[in-house]
Amino acid sequence: MARSLDIRLSDSLWAALHDRAETSGQSINHIVQAALAEALDVQHHSIFQVSTSGAIVQGLFEGCVSVADLRRHGDLGLGTFEDLDGEMILLDGHCFQARADGSVVEAPDEALTPFATVVSFIADTTSPIGPITSLDDLTAQLDQLRTSDNTIAAFKITGTFDTLALRAACKHESGTGLVEATADQGLFDFTNIAGTMLGFWSPEYAQAISIAGYHLHFLSDDHQHGGHVLGATAASVAADVHQVSDIHLAIPETEAFMQADLNKDTREQLDIAERSRDRR
Repeated sequence: MARSLDIRLSDSLWAALHDRAETSGQSINHIVQAALAEALDVQHHSIFQVSTSGAIVQGLFEGCVSVADLRRHGDLGLGTFEDLDGEMILLDGHCFQARADGSVVEAPDEALTPFATVVSFIADTTSPIGPITSLDDLTAQLDQLRTSDNTIAAFKITGTFDTLALRAACKHESGTGLVEATADQGLFDFTNIAGTMLGFWSPEYAQAISIAGYHLHFLSDDHQHGGHVLGATAASVAADVHQVSDIHLAIPETEAFMQADLNKDTREQLDIAERSRDRR
């Protein structure tokens, strides 16, 4: 949630702000927020991630970080819950759980996650995008808003979607591979639905840790519907972009994680589990 601040600045500070904005290409809003974050020791442009994509592909679904701890590291993000029990949507500091039966609840602080990525979101840029004819079209338009193919970017996309396809993973015990575990995912189709789509783009070289490419979740404005995004169309939406320059990785201390072979190439399994619709 963004707040406004009305302050008085000296002429010299005001001139310095404008000079920095002109030379850096950044907005005054971004420069001020970054300076405040540094002064107050708030993680700015830093991602906090629990576990790795490779671990979740192998079925390491044992929870290791609480929602309360997760929210200390960011106010926007996504992930899943212990035993792959649904999809996580962290928005404006509130953590929601979208389950395979179609229900959405606010997760308690004591709930655990085996995999999640969060950021203290401050928009570097805001741009209207559309029309959007498919999920591929949406991500192609988001590509134009990223500044580099070598850094992670966080997105917050708001508006009304003409059509939206979502999934929510069913609960499975740890040890079940992600492809098998998502074969019986809950699938949901919506029309004319308003809400927020959020998530991350990660470069290919980070695929052993992050989910390479786009990973997007959605929460409706009424908090009644949510999940992992499989498809979308819209006339026009607003896209906020937050560039990431720092990564903090929390390594699970579970026995299963310590003994797992995480050197395998999991790109094919991730593509099936994260982007395929109906495999039942």
